[in-house]
Amino acid sequence: MSTDKKLQQPSSSNLELWGGIECTINRINDSYLDQLEYANHYTRENDISLIAGLGIKTLRYPILWERHQPTPQTEIDWSLTEKQLTTLSAHGIKPIAGLLHHGSGPTYTDLSDDSFPKKLASYAEKVATKFPWIDYYTPVNEPLTTARFSGLYGFWYPHAKNDVSFAKMVLNQMRGVVLAMRAIRKINPSAKLIQTEDLGKTYCTSSLQYQANFENERRWLTYDLLCGNIKPGHKMWSYFIRLGISESSLNFFLENKCPPDLIGFNHYITSERFLDEDYKKYPAFTRGGNELQTYADVEACRVPHGQPSGLEFLLKEAWERYKLPIAITEVQLNCGREDQARWLKEVWDICLKLNQEGIELKAVTAWALFGSYGWDKLLTSKKMNYEPGAFDLTSGMPRPTALASVIRSLASEQKYSHPVTEHKGWWQRDGRFIYEKFSNAKMEFPDHDTSQPVLIIGKRGTLGRAFGKICSFRSINYKLLGRDGLDITNELQIEEAIKRYNPWAIINAAGYVRVDDAEADIEKCFSDNCHAAYFLANACKKHEIQFVTFSSDLVFDGEKSNPYIESDKINPLNIYGRSKAEAESVVLNCNLDSLIVRTSSFFGPWDEYNFVSNVIITLSAGNIFTAASDIFISPTYVPDLVNASLDLLIDKEKGIWHLTNNGKTTWANLARKVSDRAGLDTDLVEAQPHHLLNWKAARPKYSVLKSDKGVLLPSLDNALIRYFKENSRDFYVKLETINN
Repeated sequence: MSTDKKLQQPSSSNLELWGGIECTINRINDSYLDQLEYANHYTRENDISLIAGLGIKTLRYPILWERHQPTPQTEIDWSLTEKQLTTLSAHGIKPIAGLLHHGSGPTYTDLSDDSFPKKLASYAEKVATKFPWIDYYTPVNEPLTTARFSGLYGFWYPHAKNDVSFAKMVLNQMRGVVLAMRAIRKINPSAKLIQTEDLGKTYCTSSLQYQANFENERRWLTYDLLCGNIKPGHKMWSYFIRLGISESSLNFFLENKCPPDLIGFNHYITSERFLDEDYKKYPAFTRGGNELQTYADVEACRVPHGQPSGLEFLLKEAWERYKLPIAITEVQLNCGREDQARWLKEVWDICLKLNQEGIELKAVTAWALFGSYGWDKLLTSKKMNYEPGAFDLTSGMPRPTALASVIRSLASEQKYSHPVTEHKGWWQRDGRFIYEKFSNAKMEFPDHDTSQPVLIIGKRGTLGRAFGKICSFRSINYKLLGRDGLDITNELQIEEAIKRYNPWAIINAAGYVRVDDAEADIEKCFSDNCHAAYFLANACKKHEIQFVTFSSDLVFDGEKSNPYIESDKINPLNIYGRSKAEAESVVLNCNLDSLIVRTSSFFGPWDEYNFVSNVIITLSAGNIFTAASDIFISPTYVPDLVNASLDLLIDKEKGIWHLTNNGKTTWANLARKVSDRAGLDTDLVEAQPHHLLNWKAARPKYSVLKSDKGVLLPSLDNALIRYFKENSRDFYVKLETINN
């Protein structure tokens, strides 16, 4: 097996798009948390082929120490890794081998162990011996960041919280990098070091300038040590000596310089920080400090500090300092699809610009292609919340997201365009200034005349209005129409609206919603729910416009005792359910690219026309609230429904999807939950069998929904917490004023 000995040299207009998979194995006390185990990468055989399908030709791929040699006596089983690397080679993909990724090593060592560097080098030698053709290595990912989290903040093993431990840990890792590359190069003299580190910077109020100055000098440690820049007179030399680090330990790096062949910067929106001594105006979790002061440590993008910042500025600083080839080795953002696309495109455009200006920028790396787990809690909990990447794993099988399309375009055509990327990401809008001092910052919304909008039908309805609010919040250009602006049962008016607004997508959030009235109003129900959906779907097919419409749990008969999935047979019991079932059929028959979202019993914070609001209004007045005790449902929080639907729409998904919050309940139990959280009298909730409620339309006794396609909304309890939190804020009142 062989591979090209050089990284492809991009011309001024040919930046490479690389990829990487989140592969951290971090240790919390005696527990190891393996990202790839959570992602089931070890059990899926087609992951590499999926990556190859993105057009990526260089991949950061893990050959991790903890996984392969958990004990000194372990006879290493290379079979799975060898199979994956063989597949990479077959697809023409060059691996960048990572040996330690935010880890402390196997159980027989840790970052504070003086023998850690030699043990890592010994493992590196085994890897190079087994795979002598691998040319690119990252022996330790982000050593400075890992030392901070393990030695200064105590988040990860060995959970130390002092400068001495931090210093030993960062120096042990860097010594390990030097010795590992020495061992690797004895076997493969042409092996290249691609050293990664977080590209961050600290900004501050004037009284904390001394702290920011220290952190901004410390941020270069990884590269300064490798390049032999830490010497007497250097500020970090004095720092180490003051902590009791011997000169011989520091002289090692002067005597064994190992400059990276390529500097790999991992850049996140949270990489830049702001320090403020007025900590009381910030949330408690932001509080930090040193031996002299307590201060808040927050994301710099949340504060209008006015200091030069951002990726372009930081890369110019790095280039002036080192004059070594650079790649962005991690680009990732946990957010809506449009902001994921905006962020990757923004980083790409910045790097392309700097490349053309003469800075030797080789590549941008789309990170966490299969998503990541637990980073919202900095990997400190076994309960790992999942963030999708280019592929979404929530169904158990990788599903391409919109980010996959962005990657394919950049990898092949060097550019990407979509209407939703033509507006600023949240990190660029004034609304990002969330702290008290800046709470009056003006919210920015897209200029509806500058890009193709999404056309939302249902201006007066709960769902349509929610789409408008959330599109505003996510800076997605939209037009929100009601019956006075468009009769969707009139094909000519639909054609005129498409011609006038030129939408890239249409969201049908309108329809007949009165389930009991539908029993006597059959023609109107079918006209609004079925015929209108057909006309819209047909027009979208004709004009090659994406289309999403909504269906209901009432297409099922309730004879199951476990949640309904998308492929289950439908058998509606009432007119409303029949109209939705017929709509599903005619829409998909005329336009297979349509997205149909089945949902159930939704409630939201922005109107009073839902079950949860009715409970609160009724009980607040001291009145009895009666609810069915024997009908099982899966209630849906409207903001979650809208956000997930928008993500699926931007992903260009199609077919039938179930979207409800996770959890089943009866109407009566839901009323009790709401009453309890609102601090109202739960005894006023009267539970009765549904046959005593005088409903005109039959209901399925069990209509809980679950998706086998992968989108999992948060739990019902979590949704209720957020419902009450949103109702206590005036944020969306401001949005309402702006929208109207």
